[in-house]
Amino acid sequence: MTMDDSKDSATSPIIAQSPPPQMPQQNSDGFSLKKAGERICEAASTDSPGLCAFILTIISYLLIIATFPFSLCLCVKVVQEYERAVIFRLGRLLKGGAKGPGIFFIVPCIDSYRKVDLRTVSFDVPPQEILTRDSVTVAVDGVIYFRVKDTVNAVTQIQNYSHSTRLLAATTLRNVLGTRNLAEILSERESISATMQSSLDDATDPWGVKVERVEIKDVRLPVQLQRAMAAEAEAAREARAKVIAAEGEQRASRALKEAAEVINESPAALQLRYLQTLGQISSENNSTIIFPLPIDILTHFLRKNNTESKEDD
Repeated sequence: MTMDDSKDSATSPIIAQSPPPQMPQQNSDGFSLKKAGERICEAASTDSPGLCAFILTIISYLLIIATFPFSLCLCVKVVQEYERAVIFRLGRLLKGGAKGPGIFFIVPCIDSYRKVDLRTVSFDVPPQEILTRDSVTVAVDGVIYFRVKDTVNAVTQIQNYSHSTRLLAATTLRNVLGTRNLAEILSERESISATMQSSLDDATDPWGVKVERVEIKDVRLPVQLQRAMAAEAEAAREARAKVIAAEGEQRASRALKEAAEVINESPAALQLRYLQTLGQISSENNSTIIFPLPIDILTHFLRKNNTESKEDD
């Protein structure tokens, strides 16, 4: 073995056992291109006003100071007790929500505001031609009562909350009544109104609108259907009247039978009944004269006539 071979054999194990070089670990708080990009995007997407908005705001305040006190006519605004004002500054909603009631201040040229009435509003739903579940066409109209409960949402979430609520009420009226029979529409108005109110309230809640009451005013039926229903009701009333009259005659016959049995037991009761009948007739018809003739006298004459006829034979 030569000297070179011994050197190679001595160094080869050392090279094989040496660990691979490790990459330096990056600190979590150190510089990262990905995190830097995310921070730049967040900074670009923030709602903070830019330099132009800041300059316009400064200029508006300087104009207010330069034209004081005449600028107060444009800066001071008043809203009533039943109103609220939503202020936008350079197109952005001003923090703090709606202003009012009373006095509030705006900055001309950069501020705009919109008043919202908080009082309850009522409107009539136009007559809707509805096909019921039992295939009957009826015209139904109603009245809706609503108010604004969230002023900011009523301005920022929908363009015209009043018009949208009117359209939604007409659609809900058709949808709810289309699942009911004609008899249910005529007899269950309260339950139908409650169903419509809950449906409208859930739909208008994101708009900041509260539906307080829903009422069905009138249900107009076709003329032919009205005649058919009137004939049916008249026939039912006549049938009930005949049944009631028959029951009355049956009870009267039983009472007369009992009265006849009582009178038969006492002959004097028949004479008293004669006198009572005379008293009633004399009080009602004074020109009528009735002379009661006892039946016993007639029977005596009838017997006498019968005996004479037998003797002639």
